[in-house]
Amino acid sequence: MDMQMVVVNGEEQYSIWPARLAVPGGWRREGFTGDKAACLAHIAEVWTDMRPRSIREEVPAR
Repeated sequence: MDMQMVVVNGEEQYSIWPARLAVPGGWRREGFTGDKAACLAHIAEVWTDMRPRSIREEVPAR
């Protein structure tokens, strides 16, 4: 089983990335590592507003 890590970009959009690879440019480690299912479950729990940060800052949630 390949370990994955949760990564986040400057717009606070989340993704998973293989833990054995360097984090791609524009992304940073979010701090959670696990198998794919665990990482996706973590993202579903913490990423509650899918809009990019720049949009969230301009348009409040309804």
